[in-house]
Amino acid sequence: MNATAVAAALGARAEEVCRRYLPHGRKHGRYWTAGDVRGARGRSLFVRLAPPGVPGKWTDAATGEHGDLLDLIRIASGAGSLRAALAEARAFLSLPPMPLPANADSYDRTEAARSLWQRCRAIDSTHAEAYLRARGIDRCRFPALRFHPALYYRDGLVVRRLPALVAAVTDADGERPGRAAVTGVHRTWLDPKLPAKAPVARPRKALGRVHGLAVRFGNPAPPTLLVGEGIETVLSIVTALPDIAAAAALSAGSLGAFAPPPGVTRLVVARDNDPEGKRAAERLGRRCAQAGVAAHVIVPERADFNDDLLALGSAALAARLAPLFRFAGEGGQHEWG
Repeated sequence: MNATAVAAALGARAEEVCRRYLPHGRKHGRYWTAGDVRGARGRSLFVRLAPPGVPGKWTDAATGEHGDLLDLIRIASGAGSLRAALAEARAFLSLPPMPLPANADSYDRTEAARSLWQRCRAIDSTHAEAYLRARGIDRCRFPALRFHPALYYRDGLVVRRLPALVAAVTDADGERPGRAAVTGVHRTWLDPKLPAKAPVARPRKALGRVHGLAVRFGNPAPPTLLVGEGIETVLSIVTALPDIAAAAALSAGSLGAFAPPPGVTRLVVARDNDPEGKRAAERLGRRCAQAGVAAHVIVPERADFNDDLLALGSAALAARLAPLFRFAGEGGQHEWG
């Protein structure tokens, strides 16, 4: 299907397109109205939903902009090119992905991650926040976390649109992760109806450069930094101890390769309670010793600290961990069970 055919197919589902890409708009008779083509609230944008006239054609009375639904998807989703807009539209229509170009090896995954990050919105009051709160995590409104309402999930030739929690991976502080600081993203696809991971083969995937880097929470470069394996593990501890600064590596291997940022003199390492987590913490401890950074490993009672949070509650988890963070001010390498 070329661009004209895709635009026509979108027009046949004009109201569905508007509900997804202009969620703050409303239906008024044969039109969908919104503030502008980027999804603001208001009534200056008119999208035709049904004849007479061509369904999908739109006009912004305030700016004079006009186009079809492929144009609308390109602008509303932040797609940087016609090809990206076509990929977005084809995913919406559940069409197979476009064939990769001959120079597919030049695909820039970091740039793709940055582009996706720009198309996401704040996590506040979204399905992603509801998912984290269902996991007992009350501290989650960080700039490094965003939400995409309909991110396409690809498994072979099968493409689905699902809501997703998207986290920015940076090699600098993540308190305000701008486009240039983002090296990758981590995506957690969610069940559209339940506050749970989507029932797919791989609900979590990374994109871009993430190895040895992390998702950052809290003030940059404090003397003491918490680093752990996984976003939910780290946010569970942050929920219990909201004043700490933290970083979430995305795997055991990435945790072992983590480099403490400048200014950090003490690292509290929250590992998972399994052999892989133990090896990752030991590897990171050796790296810290070479860098002159004191490393202190904490181990959950259960499989990970999110399991501990759900079983014990944030007050009990705080009572257990707060003394360990105070003790982390002393030198040497220690592990607490």
